[in-house]
Amino acid sequence: MLQILQDNWLLFLVGQYPHGPIGGLAMTMFMAVTALTLCFPFAIALALARLSPYRVLRLPATAIVHGVRGLPLIMFIFWTYFFSPLIIGRAVGGVETLVIALVIYEAAYLSEIIRAGIEGLPKGQVEAAKALGLGYFATTFKVVLPQALHNMLPSMVSQFVSTIKETSLGYVISAHEVTFAASQVNNVLLTKPFEVYGILALTYFTLCFALTSLARFIERRISAERGAAPGVTVTA
Repeated sequence: MLQILQDNWLLFLVGQYPHGPIGGLAMTMFMAVTALTLCFPFAIALALARLSPYRVLRLPATAIVHGVRGLPLIMFIFWTYFFSPLIIGRAVGGVETLVIALVIYEAAYLSEIIRAGIEGLPKGQVEAAKALGLGYFATTFKVVLPQALHNMLPSMVSQFVSTIKETSLGYVISAHEVTFAASQVNNVLLTKPFEVYGILALTYFTLCFALTSLARFIERRISAERGAAPGVTVTA
């Protein structure tokens, strides 16, 4: 296993770069970070729509969230892969396909995390903001969302971990991420699939365990802050 890693560590790390497209673990991280960054505004919009008193906003948002969460990610990957050329008139690469599918998929899950953070805030926060003369948007974006996102940061890091693991499905559409790199190494060696995919498993475990530990650390810090400051002051 060590010999395989010594001979192919660069392929696992950055794919065929600089002699070909960048891939490997670098592409896995790029796709996960890009997908979560792009889905964030959609997740906030869905969360706010789900909490809206207006049925015209709440019902479509609820249908979208439950519909997306009720289907496997691989379905969105295939739909994006086969329908995107019909819509934009050209073929879409594996990386772009996976990022689009992840944006749709993760927006639904992240919106529920944000919604839970908003609903977990004391009702007095909104009432205090209104008493200070703040309107809906000022209350939402200056009082409610900052606190909700701060409280739900550990959950968002955990969702990032899930996104990293979900990028492995890009293998089926030849997205050059770390699972695809492992398959290339296995196709060359042929006789050592256990060792090759063992390295892949250790790579995912190391990365995800580090991020999970970070989430636990952040959660402890937030709990300590709550213990030190039981009351939250709203400022205008």
